[in-house]
Amino acid sequence: MGAQNSLIEAAQQALENSIIYYQGEPVGTVAASDPEVEALNYDQCFVRDFVSSALVFLMNGKPEIVRNFLTQTLTLQVCEKKMDCFTPGQGLMPASFKVESKDGEEYLKADFGEQAIARVTPIDSSLWWLILLRAYVKATGDIALAYQPEFQKGIHLILELCLTARFDMFPTLLVPDGSCMIDRRMGIYGYPLDIQALFYGALRSAQELLLPNPSNATYIESVNTRLSHLIYHIQKYYWLDLERLNEIYRYKSEEFGETAVNKFNLYPTSIPEWLYEWLPDTGGYLAGNLGPAWMDFRFFAVGNLMAILTSLANQQQSQAIMNLIEQRWTDLVGHMPMKICFPAVEGRDWQTITGCDPKNIPWSYHNGGNWPVLLWMLAAAAQKTGRGELIHKALEIAENRLLKDQWAEYYDGKSGRLVGKEARKFQTWTIAGFLVAKDLTANPDRLALISFEEDSSAIACTL
Repeated sequence: MGAQNSLIEAAQQALENSIIYYQGEPVGTVAASDPEVEALNYDQCFVRDFVSSALVFLMNGKPEIVRNFLTQTLTLQVCEKKMDCFTPGQGLMPASFKVESKDGEEYLKADFGEQAIARVTPIDSSLWWLILLRAYVKATGDIALAYQPEFQKGIHLILELCLTARFDMFPTLLVPDGSCMIDRRMGIYGYPLDIQALFYGALRSAQELLLPNPSNATYIESVNTRLSHLIYHIQKYYWLDLERLNEIYRYKSEEFGETAVNKFNLYPTSIPEWLYEWLPDTGGYLAGNLGPAWMDFRFFAVGNLMAILTSLANQQQSQAIMNLIEQRWTDLVGHMPMKICFPAVEGRDWQTITGCDPKNIPWSYHNGGNWPVLLWMLAAAAQKTGRGELIHKALEIAENRLLKDQWAEYYDGKSGRLVGKEARKFQTWTIAGFLVAKDLTANPDRLALISFEEDSSAIACTL
């Protein structure tokens, strides 16, 4: 017990040390504080990274830093609409920000991807921002903050960014490769599950946060309509279990018209051989991506775990996802919870899909690496589905390694035995993810901050 307390105290102290201050007030946490490696942009506060830190602060009764973060990032949101290909889209939240000084005055400098490696635009920042605003309101009861005119406008801009101008006719969100936590080329362009799960959670958040008045009526109607279409689309077309695999295996292709069964023209020969034996009888998961004549059969952790938490996956599907994790524990968790995607792409596929990215070699980084930050999502999903034994099993693994490995960013190898070759130490979301998981085991009621009940008003629709 004493060792566990020491571990928690060390994590809490490391999290405190990561806090960024702006004009004397805490506004976020740096991505990492590795003293042995060049900072690059790890000295900035990333929106997606801060979510796990924010949950710790909310659970510890320190909401001020979360309120400051939400307020300051709102001032950085793109509010002007410009016909300029180099200007971020209206409503977009920055990937990250840092505090800089000029002539003795502090200011926040935002990065919308124009400084990032490969110049990747962050789609998930705006979605995480909405989910975090809802978590703040849940923790504090401070709905007045969300009802402030500038916050309502911020919600409007995000919804307009996601719901209006587009080239496609699917309820899912069309995004480029590298637009989320997997921020390097990994073949997730199109309609990646990770973004769809966050998109659904953001829409559910907006549904709760929009002030119910006539000026919001159009936004509320648009949100409700998209939610019902999105949940039907994901649950029906992205779902993979043995029954569904048999259906795809026997698909006829080149079907035309309203009666088509194979609506996306999937070719049965595209099913990878590893899947036939890997998919257990009682397990299932949501596929990584779906588009014309293409299904990405890889398992992606963020999308599946967030689908459970947001109730994008129904109760039966949620249990099947947890069955899969339990029965394929060595593949998906191994020596550090948990693997960001499975399996890794190798050989010629790795060359083609990643562009020969040396950081995304097979079983490393985004290409099948193990990420400790996912511990909190795994713990929350296990808590929601009544699979508490999986939380304790995962925490035991993490407790034996995280402090010893100095809170590494990610792990390499098929089972995550090696600290990542280029992993930062003292990675803040690794620290925070561990603390959130520990808190959820001791205080299950705090699951409400990040969890959504099934939407009884969602109406099944035909596409």
